[in-house]
Amino acid sequence: MLKLSFLLTLLSSASFGPWHDEAKRSGVAIYPPACTRIECPVFDVLQLGNGYEIRRYNSSVWMSTSSIQDISLVEATRTGFLRLFDYIQGKNSYEEKIEMTAPVITEVSPSDGPFCESSFTVSFYVPKENQANPPPAKGLHVQRWKPTYVAVRQFNGFVTDSNVGEEAAALQASLADTIWAAAIEKSRPDSTTVYTVAQYNSPFEFDNRVNEIWMQFYVEDELLVM
Repeated sequence: MLKLSFLLTLLSSASFGPWHDEAKRSGVAIYPPACTRIECPVFDVLQLGNGYEIRRYNSSVWMSTSSIQDISLVEATRTGFLRLFDYIQGKNSYEEKIEMTAPVITEVSPSDGPFCESSFTVSFYVPKENQANPPPAKGLHVQRWKPTYVAVRQFNGFVTDSNVGEEAAALQASLADTIWAAAIEKSRPDSTTVYTVAQYNSPFEFDNRVNEIWMQFYVEDELLVM
């Protein structure tokens, strides 16, 4: 288990660190290094596009906070992370400790203005050994994802309140005029979440940091014949 002081720095708003040149140009195709050390959800890559990647995630289970209202994604993620860290340290109904996984994801439902509070939901991926019966806990709820399709853009450094909006806009622009853009738009009436921010790295990894913007959607099987 990782210590709290180590994990909290993951949510730091600092921004630095070198980055693999090809990933920086394309925004895709780097397998997060953390996933070679700790458990991550399994996915298949369906397409590598110009500035985006289309993935299909297998069914997965997430433990999530209730909606957090804040003007800052960084602060909302920190608040949610603390709740979830207590959970995996045994502050749950079973008093069971749970192994750390990656990524920490923050679902974002933006406000109408720059000085208005947005809604954020922060989640941990539940390890496979706990997915059948995740320990319940006050203030947290389980999300059980069916196979899920996601458009992904990767970016370097540490997540900040300014760069997430820029990266989300870049992902949306790269998807313009594709079948994926239409699928994302069609899926949005069912959800207020516009995009999700995924963070993988420990704070002491300065090389090849991998963060991601996710836009989830539903598709018909026919679209996947490419």
